[in-house]
This record gives sequence, structure tokens and C-alpha cells, in this order.
Amino acid sequence: MSRLDEQQRRWLAAMEATKLGHGGTQRIKEVTGLDINTIRRGRRELDAGLATRPIGRTRVAGGGRKRVEKNNPDSSKH
Repeated sequence: MSRLDEQQRRWLAAMEATKLGHGGTQRIKEVTGLDINTIRRGRRELDAGLATRPIGRTRVAGGGRKRVEKNNPDSSKH
């Protein structure tokens, strides 16, 4: 799993949890160290057929941290 990007890790964990059935999400959480909500998000994305996920990108547009200039406009004046 260490070579996968964040969404691939989430989807793999979700698939394995689904295979395990009842209690699978909790067990995969314990094994992988992923947050339970991350695994649940992966299950929702897989159930939706990945329809909301962008192709060729790890994050949706606008995801991730904002640039320092956007967070604190006064910082660019120094």
C-alpha cells in the first residue's frame, strides 16, 4: 500500500473491508492504520462507481492547501 496514492489506498482498503463483510471496516482500520472515515469514504466512492472522482488527478480541483498568499494576503507585502 505504500506505493499507492491516497485515493488508491482508500479504494483498496474499501474493497478489502467490503470483502470481509460485517466488521470489515474496523478490521482494515486496525491493519492499515487508515482512519475509519477514510475507508467509509472509499466505500461510498466505489458504490457510486467513482463518478465524482476526476480522471488523471489525485485530488479534485481546488483540493489541498491554499497558497500562503491566499490564506494571508498581507504576507506578500513584505
